[in-house]
Amino acid sequence: MPAVPYRFERDRDAASLHAQFDPLEAGAETGVVVSVAGRAMLHRPTGKLCFSTLHDSSGSIQLFAGAGWTSDLEAFTKLSLGDWVGATGEVVKTRTGELSVKVQDWVLLAEVAPQRSFGDKWKGVADVDLRFRQRYVDLWANERSRDVFKLRSRLVSLTRRWLEQQEFVEVETPLLHPIPGGAHARPFVTHHNALDLDLYLRIAPELYLKRLVVGGFEKVFEIGRTFRNEGLSPRHNPEFTMLELYEAYADYGDMMALVEQLVAHLAIELRGTTSLTYAGRPLDLAAPWRRATMVELIEEHAGVRVDVAMDRRELAGLAAAQGVAIQDGWGPGKLILEIYEKTTEAHLWGPLFVLDYPKEVSPLARDHRDTPGLVERFEGVVAGRELCNAFSELVEPAEQRARFSEQALARAAGDAEAMAVDEDYLRALEYGLAPTGGLGIGIDRLVMLLADVQTIRDVILFPTLRPEAAD
Repeated sequence: MPAVPYRFERDRDAASLHAQFDPLEAGAETGVVVSVAGRAMLHRPTGKLCFSTLHDSSGSIQLFAGAGWTSDLEAFTKLSLGDWVGATGEVVKTRTGELSVKVQDWVLLAEVAPQRSFGDKWKGVADVDLRFRQRYVDLWANERSRDVFKLRSRLVSLTRRWLEQQEFVEVETPLLHPIPGGAHARPFVTHHNALDLDLYLRIAPELYLKRLVVGGFEKVFEIGRTFRNEGLSPRHNPEFTMLELYEAYADYGDMMALVEQLVAHLAIELRGTTSLTYAGRPLDLAAPWRRATMVELIEEHAGVRVDVAMDRRELAGLAAAQGVAIQDGWGPGKLILEIYEKTTEAHLWGPLFVLDYPKEVSPLARDHRDTPGLVERFEGVVAGRELCNAFSELVEPAEQRARFSEQALARAAGDAEAMAVDEDYLRALEYGLAPTGGLGIGIDRLVMLLADVQTIRDVILFPTLRPEAAD
């Protein structure tokens, strides 16, 4: 077998050939000679002719080989499904109307080992576990997978450009934190040998981004990886991507408007409309989204009235009646949140903003300006799952210290998701944080929504998986 070349001079891809030559009539010849390259994903020898569908990153084009014009046709007919091929020849339309490259010369660029397979040549790879573990196979065998990840790439790019047009500044903040903070989550722990210091993979960039607002960045955002030491589910992966942004002189009402505008913009750019279908059900992402308080929604869906001012024993009884497994340390606010998550969230098709969370479960949000015991926080819920979380940010250093102290007590009592006291962040607040609105959007869940995908593993190229069983 000839040596595999170190490079191949390709001058056209499949998409550009279709764009230029698709109008040709059946049987037409162009006299245009091109060089193409990709994987031979369908291969059909028929006597002295051989047809092969060549896939590249832009699409597919047929290779048309024959005994009268193709070098080493016998070897060409023996190509395996998935072999990489470079081919040079004239662009033609076959008598059946298939745009093709009439192969004159060709070269094998890489071959698939005999023990490996791209699955059934018509159906691709159907084994779900194989698709996630061997994404390199899935992407070639299943066009739908490639389309989802191309959409994801465009979504991130469009989001970045849209925020820059709104005069937000993109920044990068640390992934390794000396203190876990910014969200309720169990962190991953690592150790820095030179400093002999335990560090934590970030569970949120929030506290660093708000430090930057203190420092004069009035509109700031970051799109980056976040890590939470939690279980696996159709909507949870321990490593995921978040958009977080903060805007000075804004509150949670401004964040609602921003979410509506951004999501509608992405839907129109990526899907051509805000009127979509998700999991077979209609879903319209156009503004305005419905706004309703958590307690209003609980009454609508569970038929019970709750209030953060109610006696804890009464709330505990209501929660138990809804099947909530109650823990001793939970106060009224936590009980209300648990009732909401047990009875209501999964049934909210939306899109809608769930407003005014209990203060007890929102240690970084500002007190509600009208209702004691609540904070100015919302979650955007679409298709039964949280898409985003936002606050009017807490700006008072003394109040933030008190909230951190409550979290530290919970942490000491065994709550691994509670926050620790961050003295440097408190010091930053003492320099003055202007009224600020903050927002976090799960990029993976946003991709799921706009790609009509039901599991998070389908939108993460290499999701976290249980160890592979030994052969």
